[in-house]
Amino acid sequence: MTGSNTKEIAERLKGLREMMEISVPEMAEAAGVDEKTYLAYENGEKDFSVTFLYNCAGKCGVDVTALLTGHTPTLSSYSIVRAGQGVLTERRHSFSYQHLAQNFRGRTAEPFFVTAPYVKGAEEKPIPLSAHKGQEMDYILTGRLMVNVGGNIDVLDAGDTIYYDSSQPHGMIAVGGEPCTFLAVVLKPEEK
Repeated sequence: MTGSNTKEIAERLKGLREMMEISVPEMAEAAGVDEKTYLAYENGEKDFSVTFLYNCAGKCGVDVTALLTGHTPTLSSYSIVRAGQGVLTERRHSFSYQHLAQNFRGRTAEPFFVTAPYVKGAEEKPIPLSAHKGQEMDYILTGRLMVNVGGNIDVLDAGDTIYYDSSQPHGMIAVGGEPCTFLAVVLKPEEK
């Protein structure tokens, strides 16, 4: 995300939290971070992760697109996102996530085109992990991706697919000396 984009999202997040009368401790818990970290996000001092925004949107009962763009999705029959036109979000290690259905209202899944850059030496370090409710499917388009799901580590190649419970701590890095592109589909948990 660009710096100005981060500030705009932070303002929307704070405004929504206040409008919904959700306390900072409640929102931090829902986002899976401590209060100090949450406030750094809300003040625009920290770049947002997709997982963080997804969790905050869920707590507020809004679509994640509302936080990303300030607009609520309006299409319910079908939606087309032309090549390169999805709402772009960056997260840790410069991963870029391009949302592929941001205009569709009432989505049961969040589809993304993801680019994971190759970072020399990352293979020798622990993979950063996150978790969120629901399930996820990742389909590798190009390159190689090392994934850690619940402590199980595997390497995926182009054409491989992984499907997992995303409440398990999970993370991924590009390996093999080149970036990795993949389709990620985050499935929302069923409402009870």
